Amino acid sequence: MTTQIEKDTDAGLVPPRATVRDWAGLVVLALALLLLAVDATVLDLAVPAISADLAPTTPQLLWIIDVYSFVLAGLLVVMGNLGDRIGRRRLLLVGAVGFGLASALAAWSVNPEMLIAARVLQGVAGATLMPATLGLIRSMFLDPRQRTVAISVWAAMAGGGAAAGPLLGGWLLEHYWWGSVFLVNLPVMLVLLAVGPVLIPESRDPRPGRFDLPSAALSMLALVPVVYAGKEAAAHGISVRLLVIGAVGVLAGALFVRRQRGLAHPMIDLKLFALAGFRTAVLTNLLAVFALAGVLFSGSQYLQLVLGHSPMRAGLLLLPGLTASVFTSLAAAWLVRVLCPGAVLGGALVLAAIGSVLLLWLSPESATSTVPFVLGFLCIGAGVGVALTVSSDLVVSSAPAARAGAAAAVSETAYETGIALGVAVLGSVTMAVFRGGLDVSQVPSDQIGAASESLGGAAEFARQLPESVTDGFLASAHEAFVSGVHVAAIGMAVVLLIAAVVAFRLRTARA
Repeated sequence: MTTQIEKDTDAGLVPPRATVRDWAGLVVLALALLLLAVDATVLDLAVPAISADLAPTTPQLLWIIDVYSFVLAGLLVVMGNLGDRIGRRRLLLVGAVGFGLASALAAWSVNPEMLIAARVLQGVAGATLMPATLGLIRSMFLDPRQRTVAISVWAAMAGGGAAAGPLLGGWLLEHYWWGSVFLVNLPVMLVLLAVGPVLIPESRDPRPGRFDLPSAALSMLALVPVVYAGKEAAAHGISVRLLVIGAVGVLAGALFVRRQRGLAHPMIDLKLFALAGFRTAVLTNLLAVFALAGVLFSGSQYLQLVLGHSPMRAGLLLLPGLTASVFTSLAAAWLVRVLCPGAVLGGALVLAAIGSVLLLWLSPESATSTVPFVLGFLCIGAGVGVALTVSSDLVVSSAPAARAGAAAAVSETAYETGIALGVAVLGSVTMAVFRGGLDVSQVPSDQIGAASESLGGAAEFARQLPESVTDGFLASAHEAFVSGVHVAAIGMAVVLLIAAVVAFRLRTARA
């Protein structure tokens, strides 16, 4: 794959190297990403507390976790293009304010509906932050090798935030109410607003063309209905209503693609998808995060509700895998200098698949399950760290600096779609198996729905049962949930291995 920078180099134009101010600005951009990464993983540990306090249904609980990603993914293309037009730094700062306010609303939610609404607002604000950070890196670091290092730092911060989230969340949940996990965003937002205007240079597309509102609407209509239909079908089975909703999304996607082909200034340059490296990078980005998000969603519940660990202890057990993603993100900048991107991406996906297979050794007994969980999540985290760095670098390097926001939006759309689908698909599969395997023979018929709504709901319901029935019911719930994790792990390993085969076929050489 020949990037814009490589073309300039071949023409005798040496790209300028980054200044000290640029590297300091990278730290500020990393803080913005830290804000999003901490929020994502800190909420996973809060699921049991939210379930106990707000008593959401299973669909509501899944929406609390993944509606943020659905909204964010649906708006990333729009916001990436908006940043190219009005300025990426300006959009970044506006998004930081909005994200902080939405986080405060989420912290003091009094019912599931209010929390879901707050998560929607977080998704809108988050959609302004993510493409802006990666787009600014593309415009600030014009030297290819420096840009790879910068993106590895950016990806490592995502892993670092994910690693800090469980520890910080565990401490908060043991000392304060669950809403405190959202308030950690506010200090980071204030730092970003204070130093961002000083250290981050403004950048925009000098000739952006007309902003196409129909394309913006179609981009959102293409993603959200399809993902919603898939989530609901996995949780409750296929219905005519869901088929119609999914068909609306597919039709909107087809219309979006058709419209982009006819525009002089499209929101997404579809010619980029003709490049094998670009296609593979987007797919790898999506599937790597798909695996990580699915394990975090089910894993946090497994550690706390099945094995009985405290939130802090659960956070410590997640730490090795999340820390591994930080170090492998940084190591990826070196790996792509000695190996082709296809080999690096393929190897990362195989490693993540091995981690998925290790989850098959999980059981309801803590004495035999802690080690395979830690090792399995360690492999998944390490593979995801490499995949995110290399795939993000390939995506943004494919586009000229003027279109950095739009290119970054494609990468971030894959990232957020992977998070949403990981929670929706793998979480729904786990819960479907859980409900099917739960022994409700001792539960009154009019209470079966409440008892099997979720693992947290089953634990709460068990407290109302006679003591002679409680132990057997909880044992059934734990075994059924672990069986669901096993089924999801098998599916995850198969998908990752198929993607690894595609990645190994990529023979793109790095400059």
